[in-house]
Amino acid sequence: MSTLTAEHKQAILDRLCAISTFSTLKIEFGSISPGKASAIMPRLAAFDGVFQSLHGGILMTLADSVTCAALLTMMDPKSVVTTTDMNIRFLAPCLTGAVIDTWVVKCGKTLSLVEADIFDDRGKKVAKAQVNYMRLDKLPQAISE
Repeated sequence: MSTLTAEHKQAILDRLCAISTFSTLKIEFGSISPGKASAIMPRLAAFDGVFQSLHGGILMTLADSVTCAALLTMMDPKSVVTTTDMNIRFLAPCLTGAVIDTWVVKCGKTLSLVEADIFDDRGKKVAKAQVNYMRLDKLPQAISE
């Protein structure tokens, strides 16, 4: 996909920003373009780990969430995808807010790979992540009790 229509971009934003994680973590999208997405997230003390820096799990959540936006630029924004696995390498503590840049490495028929670099507010790289996604035919059904 070489261009991204305003409608496609808005559909991605509407879909992802409706998830409570985005409002809870105060994630704000920067740019969204074909195969790419960026966002910022402030550092909130409530999400610090034991070393008074952003908790690694929060940085993983940021990576998982924003890489999905990059992937949805390459397909129908209503596509059903799920994370199959992800990894992250923590390079330094994130003592400020976080800035994330993501890009699609491969958008496949079934499996897709998206990468992310996470920086602190000063531009220091604090983490590198890879997220693999699988396309599903439909949403999984909730299990009834």
